[in-house]
Amino acid sequence: MIRALVFDLDDTLFPEREFVHSGFRAVDEWLRNARSICGFGEAASSEFSAGARGNVFDLALRRLGVADDPVLVRKMVEVYRAHVPTIHLFEDAAWALDHFSGGMQLGLLTDGYLEVQRRKVDALGIADRFAAMVFCDEAGREAWKPSAIPYEKIRIQLQCCGNECLYIGDNPSKDFVTAKALGWCTLQICRPGGEYAAIQVPLSHQADAIIHSLAELADVLR
Repeated sequence: MIRALVFDLDDTLFPEREFVHSGFRAVDEWLRNARSICGFGEAASSEFSAGARGNVFDLALRRLGVADDPVLVRKMVEVYRAHVPTIHLFEDAAWALDHFSGGMQLGLLTDGYLEVQRRKVDALGIADRFAAMVFCDEAGREAWKPSAIPYEKIRIQLQCCGNECLYIGDNPSKDFVTAKALGWCTLQICRPGGEYAAIQVPLSHQADAIIHSLAELADVLR
């Protein structure tokens, strides 16, 4: 019997794109005030929408005619990571947290830079929904998924056996392989247009089942 639902954060409970565009706006404001560079937010959003990942800042600055400047880009990354985000839960995620919080143990397991992830949780106002929260980065970069460290840590905090835990995430390249190896049940949330909706992975990395909305959780658990 499943006793604990453990959720991923980014693109599982809220759209990560909201955080990205919120960060672009923060960097845009800083650039205008500190360097008199205008138009970054629009340029960065355009590059991101076109599929750029990892080098969006460089591409956006080039689009604005700004010479390559690694020092400037590092400062922009600092501003991006330090900003207070404007983000919102998916509607089905808000429903799921409300619906299951009374009858089941809820956990949050997320990797990414520690303070960035903490600010996301604070902005969403969801910390009180969880009996346990594990930020993988608290134990260092080597403890990010698919490391077993955070899965075991939250299982112990929730006082459950592996087969009593259901992990719900969106990224099959890292979310499920370790959970499955530890005896957990796994579920991929695969929303239309999701960042990892079409990713192909080996069978070992695939979730036990796929849903398209967290509103389907009730039927899955039955």
